[in-house]
Amino acid sequence: MREYSWNSFKNLIFRNPAVVNQDPHVDNGDENTERGNWASKREYMLSTIGYAVGLGNIWRFPYLVYKNGGGAFLIPYFVMLVVTGIPLFFLESAFGQFCSQGPINIWRSVPILQGVGVGMVMVTLIVSIYYNVIIAYSLYYMFASFQFPLPWSSCLSLPDSNCSTTPQVYCNVSGVLVTNWTQENTTCPSSDTITVPMQSPSEQYWDRVALQRSSGLDETGPVVWHLALCLLLSSLIVAAALIRGIKSSGKVVYFTATFPYVVILILLIRGVTLEGARDGIEFYIGSQSNLTKLTEAQVWKDAATQTFYSLSIGWGGVMTLASYNTFHNNMFKDAFVVTLTNAGTSVLAGFAIFSILGHMAHFQQVPIEKVVKAEFGLAFIAYPDALSKLPISPLWSILFFFMLLTVGLDSQFAGIEVITTCLLDAFPQIFKSKRALLTVAICSVLYLLGLPCVTRAGIYWVTLIDGFVAGWVLLVLALLEIIGVCYIYGGNRFIKDIEMMIGKKSFLFWLWWRACWFFITPCLIVVILIWSLVSLESPSYSGVQFPEWGLAVGWCMTVFILLLVPIVAVYKLMKAEGSPWKRLKSLCSPAEEWHPYLDIHRGERYSEQRIRLRMSHKTEPEANVNVISSSWL
Repeated sequence: MREYSWNSFKNLIFRNPAVVNQDPHVDNGDENTERGNWASKREYMLSTIGYAVGLGNIWRFPYLVYKNGGGAFLIPYFVMLVVTGIPLFFLESAFGQFCSQGPINIWRSVPILQGVGVGMVMVTLIVSIYYNVIIAYSLYYMFASFQFPLPWSSCLSLPDSNCSTTPQVYCNVSGVLVTNWTQENTTCPSSDTITVPMQSPSEQYWDRVALQRSSGLDETGPVVWHLALCLLLSSLIVAAALIRGIKSSGKVVYFTATFPYVVILILLIRGVTLEGARDGIEFYIGSQSNLTKLTEAQVWKDAATQTFYSLSIGWGGVMTLASYNTFHNNMFKDAFVVTLTNAGTSVLAGFAIFSILGHMAHFQQVPIEKVVKAEFGLAFIAYPDALSKLPISPLWSILFFFMLLTVGLDSQFAGIEVITTCLLDAFPQIFKSKRALLTVAICSVLYLLGLPCVTRAGIYWVTLIDGFVAGWVLLVLALLEIIGVCYIYGGNRFIKDIEMMIGKKSFLFWLWWRACWFFITPCLIVVILIWSLVSLESPSYSGVQFPEWGLAVGWCMTVFILLLVPIVAVYKLMKAEGSPWKRLKSLCSPAEEWHPYLDIHRGERYSEQRIRLRMSHKTEPEANVNVISSSWL
């Protein structure tokens, strides 16, 4: 009897009128018994850290440090983290937690900008296609590492192979190329030396065996079946981990979010004991640091974009994960923990990477810049090559690629959750009891859409999507997001919403956040966006340029995502009632559905009586206020 009374009371408080409407994957102990919550704060933190810490921390950050002055790069990086990364991460976390909705429904706060949320979901959907392919690459290399010696440790006898373990040099004597020499034994004057481009064994394996890469996007070729099978396996792993939504993924991240740190520490300890490791670390962050680089605008732009992208701001994932928090969770502290952990992981991974690359450079007797490559080249060419030189090389290779796998899976979990959550929030009556089926369907669709990326031209498609979808488009969406929240919805109104969750704070506490949200952060985003557009270059892979039709496809994806914003705005204006000016004012004010999800958390500000009064005032011209001035109300 006591249990029955408690359940009845809880259902009454949290507005759960019918058991049939409850998600079967929601636990009775959840605060929000209609939508569900994280089982514990640890699961939320691990999931968010796993989402923020991605492949970019492992392969992009170390390269940017090397490229932009070594340790000197950390100065602009942490400056940008403070003025853009943490403020935006805090904003998105609070935005999602307040209303417990995904990145589309969250724009009930500013209905005219709901297209921003739709654009975020489309970016996540498209990026999830090729991110799944990168996980497949990691799976393939992990399986290939169960061989001794590693298959990329020496050149393979393949048709038209130009593989060599050492660069080949020809002497130009009286205009005639004569016998070749190894780089170590050449006696040619430097002005008479011609280096013939040769593939290293790891580069040959990546191009000719793993990818079976064609000559360009025009030559699609057949599906590479070992990659297609790995893609299928990665899709099955993601579907299994998300079969119960955050209830199952929250358990998986206990391993996938912590294991990469174990591997990074193992690789770091092993790396610093190798001969030549000190040279690699000094090149990365030590005496080779070039402080004069700080005077170059490109360095600051790279620092800002790395901070922005590594925290996954503008993708909708931060909002989605935060939407499953309890209402009074302190997301302010969470923002600091996640962002600083992300930055620390990037720095730590750089030490592990460059210590072993330093050993490789010492082993081959070449300058370290000769072995450093960017992104795919670092993860699947340079680092595997370095690992193949170590004793017990299969062990280190298995650990490294298993780490890439877990890092990639964490980010993919959040990406799929964004799509699933938006569909559940939009159509709760249809999908609430079919979450498992919905998850499997999404993973199946992503697998089929990923098949072109595992053809022989697959790497070109991956590069094309990454260049056009995961680039400056996110800057536009983030800029619209901060304008919508701070200048249309109202920055001070948003601060009052946050105080409903974490308690009242002093004026001095909010002074810094006001400065960032209203001025510093949007101005920096505008500068970075303009710089990105001015310095925009057509993407290419390994020197292979894309055909005109390929670039056209890339621009179509970009334009499609950005056009969603005005298309949704025009649609809502057409659906609204009243004169054009009244419609615009109405859509720049919060909708009736904008409030904390549960009645118990709405308080006086969002009581049904206040909402009805506010909505009735929308129809009176004298009750309306200027759109821009609403940010100060």
